[in-house]
Amino acid sequence: RRELGYRRFFDIDTLAGLRMEDPEVFADTHELVLRWVDDGVVDGLRIDHPDGLRDPEQYLNRLAGATGGVWTVVEKILEPGEDLPDPWPVAGTTGYDRLGVIGGLFVDPAGEAPLTAAYGELTGAPTDLAEVVHEARALAVRELLRADLDRLTALAVEICEGRRHQRDRTRGELRDAVAELLAAFAVYRTYVRAEAGVVRAGDVARIDAARDEVAGRRPDIDPDLLGFLADLLALRVEHRTPLEDEWVMRFQQLTGPAMAKGVEDTAFYRYTRLLALNEVGGDLARFGVGTAELHAANAAAHDRWPSAMTALSTHDTKRSADVRARLALLSEIPDRWAEACGRWLDASARHWVGGEPDRHAQHLLFQTLVGAWPVEPDRAVAYLAKATKEAKQRTSWTQPDPDYDTARDGYVAAVLADAALTADVEAFVTPLVGPGRTNALAQVALQLTVPGVPDTYRGDELWDLSLVDPDNRRPVDFDRRRRLLAELAAGGLGAADLMARADEGLPKLALVRAALHLRRRRPEAFGPGEAGAYLPLAFVGAAAAHAVGFTRGGAVAVVVPRLVLGLDARHGWEGTTVTLPPGPWTDVVTGAEVAGGPVPLGDLLGDFPVAMLEAAGP
Repeated sequence: RRELGYRRFFDIDTLAGLRMEDPEVFADTHELVLRWVDDGVVDGLRIDHPDGLRDPEQYLNRLAGATGGVWTVVEKILEPGEDLPDPWPVAGTTGYDRLGVIGGLFVDPAGEAPLTAAYGELTGAPTDLAEVVHEARALAVRELLRADLDRLTALAVEICEGRRHQRDRTRGELRDAVAELLAAFAVYRTYVRAEAGVVRAGDVARIDAARDEVAGRRPDIDPDLLGFLADLLALRVEHRTPLEDEWVMRFQQLTGPAMAKGVEDTAFYRYTRLLALNEVGGDLARFGVGTAELHAANAAAHDRWPSAMTALSTHDTKRSADVRARLALLSEIPDRWAEACGRWLDASARHWVGGEPDRHAQHLLFQTLVGAWPVEPDRAVAYLAKATKEAKQRTSWTQPDPDYDTARDGYVAAVLADAALTADVEAFVTPLVGPGRTNALAQVALQLTVPGVPDTYRGDELWDLSLVDPDNRRPVDFDRRRRLLAELAAGGLGAADLMARADEGLPKLALVRAALHLRRRRPEAFGPGEAGAYLPLAFVGAAAAHAVGFTRGGAVAVVVPRLVLGLDARHGWEGTTVTLPPGPWTDVVTGAEVAGGPVPLGDLLGDFPVAMLEAAGP
């Protein structure tokens, strides 16, 4: 990682970066894919990690020209308030931004303060999120991506030697400033096209914000140097040279890996207050999403990116949507969770042999067990091994601590062999299974009907309590799914029948099947423009804050619950109504008939946790 002579994929030495900006390289590496497109073998393309390209806009323009503009989405992680660059010829992202908004709807903001306090008290881990994230990004830049940093520093030395006011800079001084700037960007990267002289106002603002962040954090770094480097990045220096343009383009290629390795692959394993938030594309600082924010995001998607992808689980998600749906419940019961977790940490400490137990790892394990219970010992051992190595605090992939690794693995195995302890965990989890499934169904109903093109990850049609790789690449039992689908296709299964077989995953499969058939029947209702217009529904009553809904094109209505543990256990939906457009409506999952106008939520959601309604007529 110190003396590599080539760009690589993050810190994987065996995956070398190709110069995709070279037309010959593009042609050679895309020959097969382009033939598939021409032959109609594939209908669309998913571009992974476009931020690693030297010039993503150039690449996407070349790809669009070569494919005739086939439907294309990019695996671009957007930070809150960020959007794709306007000129990109794509349908949108692969949906991590939508995943975060939809999942956040089931996280209770009231749980933030008590969960943060409990996390710090139980583990002793720092709770200053900004500091944890910065430290992780700085580690990624200075250690994992050290060869790339050294290359940027060498270029900076050459550049400064050609600038009269900068030529006395030392290599160490430049390296420090460049490293701090790389770690300070709040987004994955900027998209300045230095050779073409193209720089946009949004990129300039992000460059200046990074400069100011470093200046505030590191007053020992010469502000004149920071200003010069920021001016280079924003193309504000006069008489730019090709060497300076090269530095700008290489710098931009490195902020993305720094963010990915620093935040997703390090901070997400260090700051584990509530694992439902620690997801690809997620923002650890955004604790919950309100209904107004959800509606605003969906309306913006309909206006700007109606054909972007929506997703809940992918090959890269840290844990499946169903695990996150259950873990979100902890935000509603922070005190109960803190009490139980503290009890488990103390009771299991004796299982950590050879020193003081790592309370942060303990906390992470028990939260994982709650989210994915039941968990086999070998899966739990493998998961915690990955999590602690990614955290890079007591051990890592490149610098393992054999004694720690042995103690950790033995601890996990002993915990899951402790009958009294696992019985206590199961007693805590059991009341959360049903509400967690309700959250999961609500997520699916939203994902399959909000503006966008839904991606149902393989195997996710039934309950899926997967953790990170390799769990999410396990073989899928398609025969089982075919048998259950055949039962649903035969008809005769009402809401009570579906819910009676909840353990089989039948409610989820029925919902996914019904939603996709609905999209096939009513494509215009899920399309762009007025025909697929997205309009929020209005709720009135004591439990109005626990429901969200909308219509699509006036032909489809969706209503789902949220924050379900907070519903009054005795009164529930009593007195709470939603106003539907004039009916009649038919629930596509249960077949129930619903009139338009004010409808009691107890009637709408009493038999099946979510409602997906189709208007009568063509």
